[in-house]
Amino acid sequence: MNDVPETPLFQRVAVIGLGLIGGSLASAIRRQGLAGTVVGTDTRHDELALGVELGVVDEVADTVRDAVAGSDLVILAVPVRATRSVLEEIKPWLSGNTLLTDVGSTKSSFVADVEAVFGKWPANVIPGHPIAGSEKSGIRAANPDLFANHKVILTPSGHSDQDGLSRLRQLWEGCGATVLTMSVAYHDEVLAATSHLPHLIAFSLVDTLAGEDENMDIFRYAAGGFRDFTRIAASDPVMWHDIFLSNRDAVLRVIDHFTHDLDQLRTAIANQDGATLMRVFSRAKAAREHFSKMLSGQAYVTNNAEKQVTFRLQPGGAISGDIRVPGDKSMSHRSIMLGALADGITEVQGFLEGEDSLATLQAFRDMGVTIEGPENGFVRIHGVGINGLQAPRGPLYLGNSGTAMRLFAGLLAAQSFDSELTGDASLSKRPMGRVADPLRAMGARIDTAEGGRPPLKIHGGQQLTGIHYEMPVASAQVKSCLLLAGLYAGGSTSVTEPAPTRDHTERMLAGFGYHVHRDAATSSVVGGGSLTATNIDVPADISSAAFFLVAASIAPGSDLTLRHVGMNPTRVGVINILRLMGANIEVLNEREIGGEPVADLRVRSAELKGIDIPEDQVPLAIDEFPVLFIAATCAEGRTVLRGAEELRVKESDRIQVMADGLAAVGVETTVTPDGIIIDGGQTIGGGKVDSHGDHRIAMSFAVASLRAEGEIEVTDCANVATSFPGFVELARQTGINISSEGAE
Repeated sequence: MNDVPETPLFQRVAVIGLGLIGGSLASAIRRQGLAGTVVGTDTRHDELALGVELGVVDEVADTVRDAVAGSDLVILAVPVRATRSVLEEIKPWLSGNTLLTDVGSTKSSFVADVEAVFGKWPANVIPGHPIAGSEKSGIRAANPDLFANHKVILTPSGHSDQDGLSRLRQLWEGCGATVLTMSVAYHDEVLAATSHLPHLIAFSLVDTLAGEDENMDIFRYAAGGFRDFTRIAASDPVMWHDIFLSNRDAVLRVIDHFTHDLDQLRTAIANQDGATLMRVFSRAKAAREHFSKMLSGQAYVTNNAEKQVTFRLQPGGAISGDIRVPGDKSMSHRSIMLGALADGITEVQGFLEGEDSLATLQAFRDMGVTIEGPENGFVRIHGVGINGLQAPRGPLYLGNSGTAMRLFAGLLAAQSFDSELTGDASLSKRPMGRVADPLRAMGARIDTAEGGRPPLKIHGGQQLTGIHYEMPVASAQVKSCLLLAGLYAGGSTSVTEPAPTRDHTERMLAGFGYHVHRDAATSSVVGGGSLTATNIDVPADISSAAFFLVAASIAPGSDLTLRHVGMNPTRVGVINILRLMGANIEVLNEREIGGEPVADLRVRSAELKGIDIPEDQVPLAIDEFPVLFIAATCAEGRTVLRGAEELRVKESDRIQVMADGLAAVGVETTVTPDGIIIDGGQTIGGGKVDSHGDHRIAMSFAVASLRAEGEIEVTDCANVATSFPGFVELARQTGINISSEGAE
């Protein structure tokens, strides 16, 4: 809970309606010192008397006029059906400078009432809704901690008073809540699905079972799940009567949707259709496990954006142990994609359970694919065939994953249905024209936001034609996108790359029985084939291993073994570059699994030398450069990187963000348009580094701490879970002195 502010946010707050929500909010404002005076009023005079007696309010007002007059914030906490009459009552006494908000569960009806009474939606009226409550009611249930660790949704208009919005946000945050903003209509749609429908079902189910002949035994022997679900049927009937009538249209839409889906389940049970039951149940189980992420995209974003994770790193340490880092993210994405399109059941071991990969998995569930797991890296995919995907119910939310968005664009360009690809704030800034333009040349219809950025709106029903595409910039994502589109296109689709990029898509397509013709720098497929299910063991991600390869190289006295690391020739640039710098890396137990080479790596500390990084190695190490910059800082002599423009359009501008981070710990660099120059041997001091939400930046400075002379604090690290779940624990296990603040 926040500290009591020296100066209250508001001088006088009037709370109209001292029920559970109004009373709890008044009590929280009073306890946290967020207002000079909290005055309450209620039509139930016995509640008013209790308000002062219980310490909920500072004073009470017998009339709405007395409560509102002189207040700089007025909060309506009345039943939603009573809103209009209360607004009419307070209108004459409401100053134009007074901020007005509410706590109702429906926002469209509140705005309609405001417009009916005031003739417009004034800038000082900002609707609100705390997602908190209890089946208890009345002022005796008032709880100043009711909103702690709960969400509050504000639904301002485009012309809302920004200072008022800021102060209202601070008020709710002062009560312990997390504040989100969204449109009025979107709020009502989301709440109809996530709150109103469950309450309706609970009321209906209890009422139905109460009418059964065996009703006593039904309730006597009900298990905990029944009690948990039906607890909300004990909620205030008057309040919920008002909510359902006020949010009628949105509630009816979600009831119709639910009724349709329930009827499908009834039909599946009647017909002994186990496949449909498995598809629905596995999709629901996954959605429930990741509910905050899958709710609406908005909630998924908020989960990370609102979660401020900071790494604290103490200087020094040596690296040792025998570890296996998580599975390769690129291959995890592709295993789900191709497994979904294959005929038969594909089993995947070593699947990376990071947020990017889980978003891909959920997207296929949303398109009708039954996927079991993941459980300890194991996933079972019930393929639907190359033409078996179904239209998703809404936009496909891909979190922070540029790989997923670009590959999905190719995959969905030739489907019979429309689709929309969205992502978080970071992904929404990344360029997608590089895939949209060649797909349009194949006949796809794709709309992008300004500057070729997400969301991507893909129009279904287009007949694609194969093309030959000369890639202007080496990119495995663009190549893979076009090859996936080529599976559906007429004729041959071929892609020539200007420099080698990772070839996981080509190898995995071959593993699924789909021929890929490869001739030097050109890969091609002929449309119209099919994929056959197979089993995949995803190697450990060399991009994740890179942090430990550098860590053990730069920390004196280190000796570390990394198991089952993917050694795809298009990915080993980091090993090649480190070896050119003098790193001591042994490649052991080389083998091939599922068409991909893997090996164990033993790395020991070494005196590194600065080098001119060969440009032919740049595409082979594009994701590993942030941590290679740390290696360069610890090396003797100058390291020069050229030809790495691609680094500027990753999750962040990785060249500039790394340079800024190094400067924050006392290391000077020279940034060039396509690279960086680092003079090694500089002292790494302590300091505060902003990772800009880029997981690879955050992990790179964790490695830098091994050679630092002071504490390093790295902010905005929540996205490390994107590519490397369990990083902090593994880093600590091997010898990095790291702690994480704000993580779950």
